[in-house]
Amino acid sequence: MESSLLLTFKSPPFPYFIESNSHTYNIGEEHPNRNNIGLFDMIYVREGCLYLAEGEHRWELNKGEVLILRPDAWHYSYAPCKARTTFDWIHFQTAGPWEEIESCDQGTLRGDYYTYALRVPKHLKLQATKEMKHMLEALHEAARSSSHGAFWNRQQRFLHLLQMLDEGWRSDTAKASVVVAEKAAAFLKRNFSQSINNQMLSEALELHINYITRSMSEVFDCTPQQYLLYYRIDQAKLLLIKTDWPISQIALETGFKQTAHFSRLFANQVGLSPLRYRKKFTH
Repeated sequence: MESSLLLTFKSPPFPYFIESNSHTYNIGEEHPNRNNIGLFDMIYVREGCLYLAEGEHRWELNKGEVLILRPDAWHYSYAPCKARTTFDWIHFQTAGPWEEIESCDQGTLRGDYYTYALRVPKHLKLQATKEMKHMLEALHEAARSSSHGAFWNRQQRFLHLLQMLDEGWRSDTAKASVVVAEKAAAFLKRNFSQSINNQMLSEALELHINYITRSMSEVFDCTPQQYLLYYRIDQAKLLLIKTDWPISQIALETGFKQTAHFSRLFANQVGLSPLRYRKKFTH
């Protein structure tokens, strides 16, 4: 049974690499049955075919296909290999929240101005098989190394792999509202110190503002202007604590033309005036 499941990890913390290697099955051999192993198991088939299942879902994994098995489910082989099969496996885990949903659903995990919703397909057919092969070989080599820098090397290589899967999904089959909302958020964060209206955002994304607003409301639970306000207020908090700039300068640096308007909005959002906020956290 084919599925279009999607794994979402709210990051940071990012999923972290534990171990990896490659393995070959001869005709008649099959993957072991395991239950609740406590680790995510990413499998990439280089040649041949693996017949894997997780609960009621079944996959016939052919060359160039990736599957990520859950840490809290029953994994088993529903048929032995019919040809010599070589595959790579990666065990990883996360300390942060994660969820598995149908790709057509919105899910509960979302990024905000400081966190990122890392989304990777549970099952994917890769086009860049040569790139994947080189990436995995370098990762296996780093996993075998005991040098001082090996930890950083394998974590960086693993995150590069996750980035490739995440970006591939977003560019090809990501839900349109997610892509639009995240592009809008990125634009607002890059330009928060400037005066930004809905028309500017619409022109930058080349989309109608109603569509952008609907997408951001679905993904972030706020309109573009609300998102911009929240981000500006958070940047103002940082400047109040880290600098001795006057309130008027902080207002200008965070996109507010009038100090009184900034102070009123800041107090409404934070519950303290900018001066009281600075005194509370710097004395």
